[in-house]
Amino acid sequence: MALYVQKFGGTSVGTPDRIREVADHAARCVKRGDQVVLVVSAMGKETDELLRLADDVSTSKPGREMDMLITGGERKACALVAMALTDLGIESESFTGSQAGFLTDTTHGNAKILEVNPHRIADAVAAGKVPVVGGSQGVSTDHDVTFFGRGGSDTTAVALAHALDADACELYTDVPGVFTTDPRLVPEARKMDHISFDELLEMTATGCPKPAMRSVELARSYGVKLHVRSAFSWVPGTWVSEEPSMENAIISAVTHDTSEAKMTVSGVPDQPGVAAKLFRSLADAGVNVDMIVQNVSDAGATDI
Repeated sequence: MALYVQKFGGTSVGTPDRIREVADHAARCVKRGDQVVLVVSAMGKETDELLRLADDVSTSKPGREMDMLITGGERKACALVAMALTDLGIESESFTGSQAGFLTDTTHGNAKILEVNPHRIADAVAAGKVPVVGGSQGVSTDHDVTFFGRGGSDTTAVALAHALDADACELYTDVPGVFTTDPRLVPEARKMDHISFDELLEMTATGCPKPAMRSVELARSYGVKLHVRSAFSWVPGTWVSEEPSMENAIISAVTHDTSEAKMTVSGVPDQPGVAAKLFRSLADAGVNVDMIVQNVSDAGATDI
């Protein structure tokens, strides 16, 4: 009997019909003899709607209250999925991140997982139930609700798979797997049956939006097998593991990122501390520097 942690994103649970489809999928897995733990994101664009609502109501938007607000979307979704499973005759219970055993630091909006103690989830599985966990949330050492940030449901699923010693973590999305490039831009893009953690990390770091890079790093660190696949098909997707392909390709995939800008600062004095002041200003403005290129100094100055 295999144990799978299955994560379904916002599109997969975006409507009542989609929620029933997710429940039906999990029910089929149970009936074929598998044990299943579900992790779900907020429905559709609900997180964006909650953020807009916060903008309409408040200018201060304290971090603690924002985490309470945003994580409500996942709690709503996991309760609805559990209800749909119950209607199919499958015993199910919904759990918040804290109920599932996620302890985090006190950083609101981008909390880091300190440990996972999933005894309630394990007990539910042992009792023949399907636990449904709200993604991207936990409880801090100060006993406050915390949010993991965008893409945090992937991280929840991987961390839970490791803590439960699951056979694999399946990340269900609106695409059939990981492609050699963006199939929306290049129709000839091919789905890859297998890819290594290192290859997928490079792709997520340079523009590939799914899965979240943080979850891939966590899976590689703890040896959790990932299966990225479509929520709307039983066709296998892309397996991600440490095992190298027999014939390693020179180029695995091509990615792009439209959220980056290239900036050149000319004539920077070649003196200790000058570049540090430049990058400190960018950091203070909240600008993330992805790559730094500096030419050879000429006449005491350089371009960065």
